[in-house]
Amino acid sequence: MNNLAAFFWLALFCGRVVAQDDEGVFSHFKAERLEYEGNGDLHLFKWDVQHWVGNDDHKLWLKSEGDYSADQDIFGRADLQLLYSRNVDTFWDFQIGARRAFEPERTFDAVIGFQGLAPYFVEVDSAMFITETGNVLGRLSLGYEMLLTQRLILAPRFELNVSAEDLQNRGVKAGITEMEIGMRLRYEIEREFAPYIGLDYVEEESLREHHHSLRGVVGVRAWY
Repeated sequence: MNNLAAFFWLALFCGRVVAQDDEGVFSHFKAERLEYEGNGDLHLFKWDVQHWVGNDDHKLWLKSEGDYSADQDIFGRADLQLLYSRNVDTFWDFQIGARRAFEPERTFDAVIGFQGLAPYFVEVDSAMFITETGNVLGRLSLGYEMLLTQRLILAPRFELNVSAEDLQNRGVKAGITEMEIGMRLRYEIEREFAPYIGLDYVEEESLREHHHSLRGVVGVRAWY
């Protein structure tokens, strides 16, 4: 995981440098989820962070998602994506690049995806991952924000992961491999910093097991 930490520090440093450029190059970092998620049988720490550098038409993105099991002292999933993003329509970007998985297997995937804002202000982040053996995986994340007050926000969230074929080395079964449906209630102390609580219902399917659970969530959302 030292390589992953190095990528994070590089992204943060580069972002601060180019953000001061006078030719319209900007930088934005967002930790969408830094959270603890668990119940009586499960204790996970999760992250979902993104950082981009560029302008309205062209951006370089770094994305990372993962989770760490405090019970087993292992990373269940951890990956980093490096993407080139091109604006193709109002509020929509086409993205292409590569993903490096650090856990559970150290693998490389090609990435093709779209990210943007759908009608009714639904945030969409979708990606297709093409493995070294030609298998295709997919990830779709949907988010929405409901303003209860100027600072109190209810945010439903949905994420779906799928695979076209079984992947023995990753323990992945063809079909829906993971589905998350959740709700988070956050309070924006500042626009850039907001702690939250919530619930997640998770279905997971692998070659070894299938399980589902309801989990409590507490975390923080931050950006600059």
